[in-house]
Amino acid sequence: MQGKKRVGIVLFQLGGPDSLEAVEPFLLNLFLDPDIIPLGPLGWLRGPVAKWISSRRSIPVAKKYAEIGGRSPIGALTERQRAALVEALAPHVDPVAVTAMRYWHPLTSEAVESLRKAGPLDEIVLLPLYPHYSFATTLSSLKEWRRVYGEPDGGPPERTIDHFYDHPLYVQALVERIGSVLRQFEDGASIHLVFSAHGLPMSLVEKGDPYPKQIEGTVRAVCESGAKQYDSWPRTHLLCYQSRVGPAKWLSPALTETIEKLGHQGVKEMLVVPISFVTEHIETLHEINIEAREEAEKFGIKTFRMMPAVGDSPLFIAALKDLVLRTLGIAAPAEPLTSKPMPGPTA
Repeated sequence: MQGKKRVGIVLFQLGGPDSLEAVEPFLLNLFLDPDIIPLGPLGWLRGPVAKWISSRRSIPVAKKYAEIGGRSPIGALTERQRAALVEALAPHVDPVAVTAMRYWHPLTSEAVESLRKAGPLDEIVLLPLYPHYSFATTLSSLKEWRRVYGEPDGGPPERTIDHFYDHPLYVQALVERIGSVLRQFEDGASIHLVFSAHGLPMSLVEKGDPYPKQIEGTVRAVCESGAKQYDSWPRTHLLCYQSRVGPAKWLSPALTETIEKLGHQGVKEMLVVPISFVTEHIETLHEINIEAREEAEKFGIKTFRMMPAVGDSPLFIAALKDLVLRTLGIAAPAEPLTSKPMPGPTA
């Protein structure tokens, strides 16, 4: 009887500073990425520009990190996802899972070193933890992997999962997270459900980046599924974007503009769903839960809630497990599309 495949699994994420002192070097790595700031023929300016921007932004950004515990939570939360995925895959393969952060430790070079120290592998699965493909995230991480790891010629075959925005288990993980917060409202059906995705420069969209279409696909799938499962599912939902940097035109409408507009319309209750984030980041913990909450209060919105990220929830780990096994061509029992009974009306 043939033994289980020994599979290397590389989980890609953006990373985040693990201390206040790490904020400036983290930002420097971020702005040195040509997929974040494309300068074309002026690429030779990238180093000085990145150094100037990171130095200028590090002080206000460090203040924000200080308000959420002095560090990014993404390292610890991604490690929980990695450990849970290893446990879920163990009955089917011999998994060797490593994390490759794009802009802070453990960097891609550290992930490559860990895989090589692990010994012979039958296959490698590249799994960016970005549900929606984008040049600025997925492509950037995969290009860095290729630069550091090299070509796979002669080594274990590589298989890449470059999106999962419409995976049924991922969609259901979001639906259940939203449902858990809807119970905090007297009448969930009457509130405004505001999906907030990380923004993207329009210059990338105009070059064919599929990110906004995939975001819209997730929002559509979540709302269609949620409305079938919850009597209290909100009748009104909107999609907006956050985290814009610099003067260039980005995807719109912005989260702050959306909150102001809703406030002027007399909206009193809203639930923000960070749709493109699978763990908590500064974008959720500070930009939404502190800054956007303050904006909402300023414009008369009385009840403001934020959906927790899917994190290492059983449904999300089941989605990652299914993605890996399907990519490897390994049959496994279908995972149930729910982790708990659906509640009825909240009012």
